[in-house]
Amino acid sequence: MARFLRNRDGRSNSRLTTEMPGPGFADLARAVNGTLDAADRRERERAAEQRQFQRDLASLSHDIRTPLMGAKGYVSLAAEEPDDARRAHYLQAAEARLADMEGLLDALFAYARATDAASDLDRRPLVVLPVLADVLTGQFPAFEERGWEPLVDFPDESLVVEADSEALARMFENLVSNALRYGASAPSIVQRGRSLTFSNKVPDPAAIDVNRLFERFYRADVARAQGGAGLGLAVVASLATAQNIEVEASLEGDELFLTLVFPATP
Repeated sequence: MARFLRNRDGRSNSRLTTEMPGPGFADLARAVNGTLDAADRRERERAAEQRQFQRDLASLSHDIRTPLMGAKGYVSLAAEEPDDARRAHYLQAAEARLADMEGLLDALFAYARATDAASDLDRRPLVVLPVLADVLTGQFPAFEERGWEPLVDFPDESLVVEADSEALARMFENLVSNALRYGASAPSIVQRGRSLTFSNKVPDPAAIDVNRLFERFYRADVARAQGGAGLGLAVVASLATAQNIEVEASLEGDELFLTLVFPATP
């Protein structure tokens, strides 16, 4: 057995067999093979995650290059355009493409900060409603532009959770921004007990895989069409995990529900 384990190639599918009499040897062989099976599964999962990450990174790289190339094209047109009005139009279009690229890069940096911030979070008891109110106030121009008014149903105005105030605000901001950018209706924000649910109608529920919504770089078709980076909800999930907050996603008809479940305060 020792020779088998010592000489076994880590990439091999070979398993230990024994012809020794007695149940003890068979049980030992099964235990060793079970350990080898588990190690192989972990390696396959790691390799699959790495391949998916490489595909996602290539996709994001393409999404960043696309507006950059578009901006360069418009700048070239502007440089050769004698008409002032048309030149201004080309430069304005170039600026819009650069703004798209900036948004993607900002999302990527925000995700990097969120994943690095877990050890630096200053978790302490805080009242949830004022944090949410500040976020909604900051998004007022975006709501006004769409003619939307969010519904807030928050019966326990004194709800206290243990969290980092900046991280919690970032989570709320990303959840609200997700509804503003991809939703088909104003969001509803409902507090019940220690859970807080953000919901809104979506234009194409069939295109959404709720099991992947909080994954890094996941984008439904509508998000891909609008140039999103697929990192906003991943930031929510990362910050939630760092604070022992559960995140849940579900669809009921054409309505998407994203729920935060806060642990009991000590």
